[in-house]
This record gives sequence, structure tokens and C-alpha cells, in this order.
Amino acid sequence: MADSLISLAADISACRVCVENTAAGRSLPHQPRPVVVPSATARILIAGQAPGTKVHATGLPFNDASGDRLRAWLGVSRDEFYDPEKFAIVPMGFCFPGQDAKGGDLPPRRECAPAWRSRLLALMPQIELVLAIGLYAHSWHLGPLRRASLTQTVMDWREIHGATSAPKVLPLPHPSWRNSGWIKKNPWFETELLPFLRSEIGSRIP
Repeated sequence: MADSLISLAADISACRVCVENTAAGRSLPHQPRPVVVPSATARILIAGQAPGTKVHATGLPFNDASGDRLRAWLGVSRDEFYDPEKFAIVPMGFCFPGQDAKGGDLPPRRECAPAWRSRLLALMPQIELVLAIGLYAHSWHLGPLRRASLTQTVMDWREIHGATSAPKVLPLPHPSWRNSGWIKKNPWFETELLPFLRSEIGSRIP
């Protein structure tokens, strides 16, 4: 990994911005543990939301049932997924944001992306394809190309992929099992988008 990227990764590992400068008006409910996998060689960037409880405990991104489903979508093994030569993993929030009163994960912290994201992505110019997973990643990586709803954004994946370049962006729903109903209601996701996604992945990993 290039020296500048190693240096920035070290700064991210020591980050306490969501503890010391709380844009959301509340402190992180635990000590920060940024979970991010930068890469100077990977051609694919996975842009998710934020770590959940299991990822926070293990320090390994997508180390949960959502990760199992995502790897199935991509058509890659666990070893391939965690190979930084193949995939960079940069969520919208690097730390587990805590849970709401109902036990659901809170949104990614507002402080994280403005503090780090542009600087980190600028040091990974080799990225050719961004997999933007969920609403927060859609908003950041698609800008005005984002549609009014997640369903419409993902449904328009062909137009979005065609309209983006350096890198290409492909919008995806979150692989949470809570979205199983959405997948059943939108069969085109598995019959049309996933074969294209796997082709894109296969052309970009060693």
C-alpha cells in the first residue's frame, strides 16, 4: 500500500471525531473502532453503510449474515472478499453507530464521511467500480443521479451505470435479511442485476 494511504489509514484508526465533535448532538455510545479496508490495488470499492454489532466486535467488515448474502450476490468466496488486492471496503460510517430504542442500528454517523471519505477515495484512483449499498451510499456516490426512492434507484441501475465513469457506480440495496421481502417483490434484481454484477466483478478481480 502506498505510504500516503498507509498514513491516512493510521489516522483513521485513531479517529475520535464522533466522540469529540458530535455533529449529531450525541456522543458515540462506545469507544470508536473504525472498520475500513483501503487498498492501493483493488479495482472494486464496496461502499456500505456502517458496521453492525458483530462487525464492531470482530473488526472485520461484513462479518455477519448480511456479508454472507453480499458475497453470494457477488459470486465470490469469503477469502476472495477479504483479499485487499481484490476489494476495498469503505462504509459511509467507519464505526458502529449504536442502536435505536427498538434495537435497530442507527444511521451512519454524520461526522465520518465529511472528515475522511474524499481524502481516502482520492488516494485510491485505481478504483473502477463502486458498489453503492443502501441509501446513504447512493446519496454520496450518485448525487443527482439518485432517484426519489431506493427501489427506483436500484431499478434504474442500467442508466446509472451507463451515466457514471471513472469509476462506474452500481447501486444495490442493503443485503440485510430484513430486505428479503423487497427482493421477492422485485424479481428483476436477481434475474437481471445480479448476473450483470457478477460479470462486472469477474472482469475486475485477479
